[in-house]
Amino acid sequence: MSGKQKRAAVLGSPIAHSLSPVLHRAAYGELGLAGWTYDLFDVDEAALPGFIAGLGPEWAGLSLTMPLKRAVIPLLDEISETAASVEAVNTVVLKGDGRRVGDNTDIPGMVAALRERGIEQVESAAILGAGATASSALAALARICTGEVVAYVRSAARAAEMRQWGERLDVEVRTADWSDAERALSAPLVIATTPAGTTDALSGAVPERPATLFDVLYDPWPTALAARWSGCGGAVVSGLDLLVHQAVLQVEQITGRAPAPLDVMRKAGEHALDGR
Repeated sequence: MSGKQKRAAVLGSPIAHSLSPVLHRAAYGELGLAGWTYDLFDVDEAALPGFIAGLGPEWAGLSLTMPLKRAVIPLLDEISETAASVEAVNTVVLKGDGRRVGDNTDIPGMVAALRERGIEQVESAAILGAGATASSALAALARICTGEVVAYVRSAARAAEMRQWGERLDVEVRTADWSDAERALSAPLVIATTPAGTTDALSGAVPERPATLFDVLYDPWPTALAARWSGCGGAVVSGLDLLVHQAVLQVEQITGRAPAPLDVMRKAGEHALDGR
């Protein structure tokens, strides 16, 4: 396999900031896949069908980021149950027989990142935010949370969406207004899924003995909330942890080689972030 010329890439818009090429290329080097390349392409929803239609037999797979995770679904031959559960695909494997198969590695990536820090199961959890990442967080919590999940959101519409996702994923979801988000910080597991800067104001409310914070951001890092959390002795899982764990699963699916080199990929990602 190492002598074959094979291509993979990450697609999205905007995409220049993506760390995926750094992680996947590090994996290919460690696995001895000398003929494999991994690139990035700025592709929006309108351009996606044409891009996928133009892929030749040398293509092995794709990573997808926003805004393509849902738009790609009609272009695929099949998707996994995991991807169907949140209507989002971040991985496409291009099979030798021409089939295009979609999966979602964000969800098991979250579970794996938490497991690496010793979090196998929690009795309850809180989610900050209600976007696409929040639905993936709910799907991950469906696997490890035995009780209630409280989602802190800014609008009634978002609250309704999170409750609907909870019903679909069989997770007990209660919603609360963002103005009460400080209460989230006492949960056994807090998953912050909001854009950069959104949770900064909460950093002053971190309890004396916080439990575990999973902040999906990685650049800039640490966030104000993560820095305060760590300073108070709490466990912190970062967006880079998530990115690496989901990329490990992507590499294994796209190349057919396992296990992917987790530590090598993480070090490559850390080095790239240090250089920014």
